[in-house]
Amino acid sequence: METRYNHPMPEVSHLSRGYSAALASAVILSTTAILIRHLTQAFGLPALILAFWRDLFVAASLLAALRLLRPALLEVDRSHLRYLVFFGAMLALFNALWTLSVALNGAAVSTVLAYSSAAFTAVLGRWLLKERLDWAKWLAVALSLAGCALVSGALDPAAWRVNLAGIVTGILSGLWYAIYTLMGRAASQRGLNPWTTLVYTFGFAAVFLLGFNLLPGGLLPCAASRLSDFLWLGDAWLGWGALILLAAGPTLAGFGLYNVALTHLPSSVVNLIATSEPVFTAAIAFFLLGERLTWVQAGGSILILGGVALLRVYEGWMERKAAPIT
Repeated sequence: METRYNHPMPEVSHLSRGYSAALASAVILSTTAILIRHLTQAFGLPALILAFWRDLFVAASLLAALRLLRPALLEVDRSHLRYLVFFGAMLALFNALWTLSVALNGAAVSTVLAYSSAAFTAVLGRWLLKERLDWAKWLAVALSLAGCALVSGALDPAAWRVNLAGIVTGILSGLWYAIYTLMGRAASQRGLNPWTTLVYTFGFAAVFLLGFNLLPGGLLPCAASRLSDFLWLGDAWLGWGALILLAAGPTLAGFGLYNVALTHLPSSVVNLIATSEPVFTAAIAFFLLGERLTWVQAGGSILILGGVALLRVYEGWMERKAAPIT
């Protein structure tokens, strides 16, 4: 008698599509840092104003595309609409916390603290969505966090000379990144199309970010102090072009593919794959800006990619193990 794995092929392609979408998302989103740095350095654009226009342009460009190509995707039930409003609020809070963390901690420390989301997502995914949490996932979390610390340069003691408020804000940014990921997974379980989720969440996030910018008394740093600040770029058409490119290009495609990946994979797995983003950013900076990786950063990159590869092999092994043998 022939012994073989009776493995359903749709499951294999399901897993492969999820990993492909998540890795493509990380590669594409890694280009956003270069565009954001250009806008903040060359034009002095405050971060929260940038975040508002970025989210607004994402929503507007995707709205136009869906209305033209797939208008049915813009129709949602009232119950889903309430969920998407809350989802958009969580996205706006993540953007605000990330901005505050960068302002208080600097880029290196804020990057490491934001990617604490990998651990948050693994634990919360187990608690809220009943996702599997085992030794392979914990090991991948540890490798990813260690790699992010090495790539970002957070081993430099000077990078950690921050106040308590900075550390708390950075950890909260990681927690809210995890919440965004979990809500994206829950949206897919509700049957929402990932592109429908994207257009509504970014639209509502833009509304909330508008409110954050208009808070009185300069409560948030890097925000608009008056209405005219929203037109900070003035007639700098290159700046507006870079901002539209940032939104309609890597942000739209990157977050869209992130949402697609959440329809195929557990939230904790997608978030772990997303931690490879700093590796791709460093590689792009090397080729485009001539920034060289140190041996420490190269080692960190290997740790991150090794964690992702370990998880992919383990998930594939678990799928084959679960398949009946005849």
